Amino acid sequence: MLVSGGLGGWVGASVAGGSGNSGGLSSAINLSQPEGEAPDGTVEAVADKVLPSVVSIDVQGRTGRGEGSGVILTQDGMIITNNHVIDLANSGGRIQVRFDDGTKASARVVGTDPATDIAVIKADTSKALTPIALGTSSNLDEGQAVAAIGSPLGLSGTVTTGIVSAMNRPVRAGGAQSDQSTVIDAIQTDAAVNPGNSGGALVNMEGELIGINSAIASLGSGSSGSIGLGFAIPVDQARRIADQLIKQGHATRAMLGVQVLDSPDGNGALVRGVESGGPADGAGIPDGVVITRVGDRVIESGDALVAAIRSHAPGDTATVTYAAPEDGKPTTVDVVLGEAR
Repeated sequence: MLVSGGLGGWVGASVAGGSGNSGGLSSAINLSQPEGEAPDGTVEAVADKVLPSVVSIDVQGRTGRGEGSGVILTQDGMIITNNHVIDLANSGGRIQVRFDDGTKASARVVGTDPATDIAVIKADTSKALTPIALGTSSNLDEGQAVAAIGSPLGLSGTVTTGIVSAMNRPVRAGGAQSDQSTVIDAIQTDAAVNPGNSGGALVNMEGELIGINSAIASLGSGSSGSIGLGFAIPVDQARRIADQLIKQGHATRAMLGVQVLDSPDGNGALVRGVESGGPADGAGIPDGVVITRVGDRVIESGDALVAAIRSHAPGDTATVTYAAPEDGKPTTVDVVLGEAR
């Protein structure tokens, strides 16, 4: 044992000093490593551009504490996030945001829309903030590279990457600190999204906002980490809702004017109530039929129909295809969507 120990020490010393430098490493550490500009389209460039526009959010309510992320929309402190992130503060709690430079500020609620899981808060700060560049979700493709930026598990300024895995996913979103649950028409991504990412940014490789991260899938049984299934609210919907919240304090959504359940055979949304005088009634959609398509989107469930309608704005015309259960013959009608609050 003594021989082995001594030999090992001698070999180690020989390797470290092989260049004749008895001080250890053969060359000095360069403490002035140059900081170069990352090429456009790289993850590094995206992170440099987006990180100053993403904040951590800490919420203290009467019944507990929560955390999440937010995205800066204006220089004067308007920040978009998820409703379920700040829901605890709606009954007299407090909100604090942490900026990328480490400074903090209190914030107040400007407006919330639980049905779309969108909220806007205003940071109490006098410094000019860095608004995010807004992109569009209308032309996203499966396989497109994206990055998620937020504060998963309280780790602020975290960047993860992946792709758009799917579009138009009907997903129920909500938070552990909130009883609220709503259906969103989501962008699915395999970029790692964990608790605390909610309200943060999903961006393209130009650093433009394409979605607000809102929900994750887990394996259950106490597991709450990322399994490569994250979901974001498309920016085209989120920015319209946020703009209404800022301007008028409330938001409006498109409505079809029906109550629906999942079709028993799993192929559509079963209509179980038509609002008298509503959009569906005016278009001649009767009670008891199964809605199978909205435009070119296949509707497989009640949630899928809700998500498809919410992807539109009030006043849009939607092409709806339905079939009577007894004969299965499809009928297609155009419906001018109504407005709901």
